[in-house]
Amino acid sequence: MEKHILRWSYWLGLICVVAAVVTRILNMLGMRATLMETRGNGLSYHSFLELSVILLLVSIATAAVIVSRKPNP
Repeated sequence: MEKHILRWSYWLGLICVVAAVVTRILNMLGMRATLMETRGNGLSYHSFLELSVILLLVSIATAAVIVSRKPNP
């Protein structure tokens, strides 16, 4: 059961990351996303900081999925 929860939460997290990045890019280009709005239109150091945190969380989730797929001795 834990592997199913891990797998589904991983894919849900990836979908959320893609939605956040696409929404942020659309906002920087001046197009408003009707479903979600981000905080600003500019590209600043804070944008890169948020992206690095997202990538860190994705890498941690990927490592957890890889470890869960290894057979137990």
